[in-house]
Amino acid sequence: MPVTGRPASTAPAVSSRWISALPLSLASALVLAAPSEEDMFFKGVADVNEGELHFLETAPSAPAHHHRNRLTIDDDSLRSGWVKLDQCHENIDAVPSSQIVYREDRIRGLRLTRIENIGRVWIEGHTVQMENIAPAAVLCVEAETLALHADGEGGYSLQNGPYMRRFLDGYYPMRVSMTVRLHTPRIRFLDIAPPAQAGFTVQHDAHEVGYDTWFEGRLITVIRFRDEPLATIR
Repeated sequence: MPVTGRPASTAPAVSSRWISALPLSLASALVLAAPSEEDMFFKGVADVNEGELHFLETAPSAPAHHHRNRLTIDDDSLRSGWVKLDQCHENIDAVPSSQIVYREDRIRGLRLTRIENIGRVWIEGHTVQMENIAPAAVLCVEAETLALHADGEGGYSLQNGPYMRRFLDGYYPMRVSMTVRLHTPRIRFLDIAPPAQAGFTVQHDAHEVGYDTWFEGRLITVIRFRDEPLATIR
């Protein structure tokens, strides 16, 4: 996917394109954002990740983009595939302009819920447009996303990503937090890929599943659910 961003020293106007791409069963966001010129100066070329997924056991010392998602699955979601989405972007890269682009056929009811340290924000079709982004910027939205898919074996799956913080050919640290709330007794958490490991923590119980991770590169996750037998529901 293309990214439109350049170091401030090479162009009078810097922009970045954040794509909430939803091919197949993707329910989340691909983030394309430019690191600051200072970040690029202090990170040597040999240290820049070129796309291979690498989980970070220790969070970076400098603030980095944090992408939060909360999905809510209810009985209607099992029939229609539509789930409620609450999404926040924190520590957005400070650039003059940026946009979040959703798959038009998999998003509806898009609405802004929180804006901090951004000069101008507006919804344009299936996109969120931003101008004059200052440090420590925050943007939150809510919507419905066509994200839940029957797997043909009596269960369901949520596939999210690819998540990335990319500038040109380099990938920089970012944090992703996901919470999936089960407002239906008809399914239960089965498993997740990638599995829990250092730098990728997973929590789950009968009503919720989630993960939290720091990483570099490209991250795609798949959360699977199994049908809950009627005898158990009763």
